Amino acid sequence: MKQIARPEAAITKRRAFYWVWRFAVLAVICALVAVIIIRAFFVDVFSIRSDSMQSTLNPGQAISVDRRAYDDAEPQRGDVIVFDGRGSFLPYARSSVVDDLVGAFKLSGSSHSYVKRVIGVGGDTVECCSADGRVTVNGEPIDEPYLFNGDAPSDMKFSVEVPAGRVWVMGDHRSVSQDSRSLLGASGGGMISLDRISGRATNIIWPIDQRTEIR
Repeated sequence: MKQIARPEAAITKRRAFYWVWRFAVLAVICALVAVIIIRAFFVDVFSIRSDSMQSTLNPGQAISVDRRAYDDAEPQRGDVIVFDGRGSFLPYARSSVVDDLVGAFKLSGSSHSYVKRVIGVGGDTVECCSADGRVTVNGEPIDEPYLFNGDAPSDMKFSVEVPAGRVWVMGDHRSVSQDSRSLLGASGGGMISLDRISGRATNIIWPIDQRTEIR
């Protein structure tokens, strides 16, 4: 009994479907790899979820994070940074597998990521408050135009010396911000190690009508 040969049209159609499917899968994989590389080495994206940086940054906004900002330099006073809070803000935190994968690339997508403003760098003495109620760095009162309207520079007194390789950070909305001031007695003293910094926050990118440079 003779076997009936498959129609050539059906074979061609199946091969075409296979190649289209294979191309689509490869395209998705390449796109994901490209996104990871861009976020890990060039520009990351961070979503604002708290009120601690108001009114500079507000919940619901998304910001761009320059991953190369500190490749050849260290953070400067006034910089807004994104960092992994484990070992400082979360001294006893245990990470999940997902957090470890995210942390391997220093991506700012885990529950351990924070955004704050650098007030003091290694070697600085940061204190509050001066005679006129301002934060001082190395004995000099600093101007803070970014403070949330109506907030005092700090509701608590403190005096700290920032070790080399770390930074002292505070939120712009001081009255609600949990920052370095809150962790003076904890491991690391609430000061952020430079190797935990993901990058410098540069721009608000979402919503579109709020796009602006972060200062």
